Amino acid sequence: MEEVTTLDRLPVGHRAAVAGLSAPEDQQRRLLELGFVPGGEILAVQESPWGDPVAYAVCGAVIALRRADARRIAVRQK
Repeated sequence: MEEVTTLDRLPVGHRAAVAGLSAPEDQQRRLLELGFVPGGEILAVQESPWGDPVAYAVCGAVIALRRADARRIAVRQK
């Protein structure tokens, strides 16, 4: 069974699928526009030298998110 966690805990080089969003409506809309849709695949690509933000590959693009924002995205690790 796949473990559900938050995106900020996904190690670099690992993949996950979006399980849900727990953000205010305006932030949810923006995350959806960026490609963080339920069932969508995410790859943690690179962490900044200070650990924040982290770059994620999603829908053919690389998006950098602060850990506070990534914490609002529930994922199932693959």
